[in-house]
Amino acid sequence: MNEEEKVLFDFLKVNSAYEAKVIPGTGTFTFLSKLTGIPQVWKLNSEGKPVQFISTHDRVLSVHHSPAGDRTVVGVDNKGNEKQQLYIVGPTGDDLKVLVESKEHFHYVGGWSSDGNYLSFSSNRRHPGYFDVFIIDVENREVEQVFTTDVNCVPLSWIDHESLFVSVMETNIDRAIYIVNVRTKESIRLGREGTAVRMASPIVINGKGYVLTDADEDTLHLCTFSLDAPEKLEKLLHWEKWDIEEISLSPDGESLSFTLNEGGIYKLGIYYPKSNTYEIVDELPQGVVGSMSWLSNDSFLFTLKSPINPGDIWSYSLSAKKVERLTFIGQSETVGGYWKEPKLYSYPSFDGLEVPYFFYNRDSDEKKPAVIYVHGGPEGQSKAEYNPVLQYLVYKGFAVAVPNIRGSNGYGRAYLKLDDADKRLDAVADLASLAEELVHSHQVLPDKIGIMGRSYGGFMVLSALAHYPELWAAGVDIVGMSNLRTFLTNTGEWRRYLREFEYGSLETYSAYFDETAPMNLTHNMIAPLLIFHGRNDSRVPVSEAEQLASDLKNMNREVELVIFEDEGHQTEKIENHIAMHTKTVEFFNKYLNTEVSDQRRSVKGSS
Repeated sequence: MNEEEKVLFDFLKVNSAYEAKVIPGTGTFTFLSKLTGIPQVWKLNSEGKPVQFISTHDRVLSVHHSPAGDRTVVGVDNKGNEKQQLYIVGPTGDDLKVLVESKEHFHYVGGWSSDGNYLSFSSNRRHPGYFDVFIIDVENREVEQVFTTDVNCVPLSWIDHESLFVSVMETNIDRAIYIVNVRTKESIRLGREGTAVRMASPIVINGKGYVLTDADEDTLHLCTFSLDAPEKLEKLLHWEKWDIEEISLSPDGESLSFTLNEGGIYKLGIYYPKSNTYEIVDELPQGVVGSMSWLSNDSFLFTLKSPINPGDIWSYSLSAKKVERLTFIGQSETVGGYWKEPKLYSYPSFDGLEVPYFFYNRDSDEKKPAVIYVHGGPEGQSKAEYNPVLQYLVYKGFAVAVPNIRGSNGYGRAYLKLDDADKRLDAVADLASLAEELVHSHQVLPDKIGIMGRSYGGFMVLSALAHYPELWAAGVDIVGMSNLRTFLTNTGEWRRYLREFEYGSLETYSAYFDETAPMNLTHNMIAPLLIFHGRNDSRVPVSEAEQLASDLKNMNREVELVIFEDEGHQTEKIENHIAMHTKTVEFFNKYLNTEVSDQRRSVKGSS
C-alpha cells in the first residue's frame, strides 16, 4: 500500500458510535458501532473504553432493553436483506437465544410492555404486502396478533401494559398513529380522522400525551393530547420554517428534549410543559443530533454527528446546563485534521425555486473539478454529517456540492411535494441548474463535474446523465433504479403502494416512466458510469443495475457494475465499504480531467 492509498484507507476506516440506549436501573447504556466491521452492540467499561456487549452473526439493526434492565432484545438481519430476526440475551449480553424467527419475513420491534412481560412487533407473515402487529409473551413465547392492516404498520411504543401506539403508513410521507388495546383489539386514531398528516414520536405519561405532527401546518411541530380525547391536538411549540424532528420525555414528565432541523443543521432544545417554555442548548458543535435517551430526570444521552465528527455519544445535564462527550470513537489522529466543514448556500433553479446545498472546498483556488452528491429517499435530506468519500475528494482538491433538491425533507410539506409523479424531471433540472451554479459562483471547471448518489440518489444520477448528458464528466450510481416502472413492478409489495404515492401509480404513469427512464435513454448517456449494488437488496432489486449495465455495454459505453454478494440496500461490511469508496475515488480521479473530457466530446459527436 503506497502513501496515497494509506491516506484514503484512513479516511474510510473511521468508525462512529450511534443509537445510544439507556439500560434501565443501571446508569449505563449501550450503543452501536462498526468497530468489528459490522454494526454490533457495545458498552463502555469502568475506564470509559468500548467493550462489545453482544456478539451476533450479522449486523444489528435495533436494540431494546427491558424495563428492569435484565434482558435485551436485538434485531439482526442476514447479508443486508433487512429482514430482522429477534434474539434475546440476559443482563451480561451472553447466551443469545432466538425469540422471534421467520427468516422470509420482516420484523419491526415496538418495545417492551411496562411490566416487562411482553414485546410488540409487526411482521408481513400473513401476506408479503400486509403488516400486522403481534405481542409475544417473553417467558412462554406465545404470540398473539393484536392489530391487522392491509398496509405497512409499525408498533412505536407501549403506553401501559395493555395498550400501545401503532404507526400506519398511509403514503410515502404520511403516518397515522393509532392507540391499540392489546386485550380488546380496539383502536382509536390520534388526531382528526380523514386528514393526511405526518405524525411521529408519540409519548404519554400520567394520561398526558405529546406528539409531532404537521397537522394544519407545513412543518412538524409539538402538540399535546389526552388519552380521554386523543382526537384533539393542541399546539405547543412550532417553527414556521423548520421541522421538530424528535422528542424524548424525562421519566418524571417534567422535561421534554427535542431536536430542531434547520436546513440539515440541528439544534438541541428542552421544553418544560408546566411553564410552557423552552431553551436551546448553545454549547454543541454544529451537526446532527438524534437518538435521545434519558439517564435520569436530570440528564439524557444523544448522538451527535457532524462533517468533522462521524458520530459519538454525548450527554446533557439540565441542572448543570452542561454537555459532555462520552465516547471518542468518531475521530482520527491521522486524517482528522484534513476534515472540512461545509458552508450552506442556495441557488435559483430553472423556475426560480431556491434550492439549498452544502458546499465543501479545501481552499479558494478556482478552476478545479467538482462532484455533486445526491441523497436518497426521495424524501431524504442531506445533512451536516461525515461522509468519508466526500471528505477525501475535498482533501484531493475537488469541490463537493451536496444539494437538497425539490422533494427533500426538512423544508416543509409543500417543498416535499414539488417532485411528485410527472414533476420528477423538475428535480433532475435542479441538478442541471446546480452544475451551472458551481461554474458561475464557485469557478469550477465546466467539463470536470461528476455526480454520484445512493438509492433514489442513484436514480437521479442516471436521470441527470440521460437528460443532461453534456454536463457530466462521470457518474457513480449506488443501488439506484434505472426505470421506475420496473422498480415498482419488482420491489416488495408492501413498499410498492408507498412509493406509488411519490412516483405515481403503475396504472396511470407507466408510459411516463418508460418515456423518462434512464434505462430507455442509454443512447444519450455518454459519461463513464460506475454502478454498485447489493445482491440481497430488498428495496431496489439488483436487476435495476444489471439491465442498465448490460444495455450500456452493448452500446460500447464505459460502464462497470460491481455487485456485493453479501450486502443489501446498505453497504455495511467494512471490507465492502472500503472497496466501494476506493473504487469511487479512483474512478473520479481517472475521469475528471481534461483529456477524458475531450474524449467525451468526441463520443457525443459520433453518437
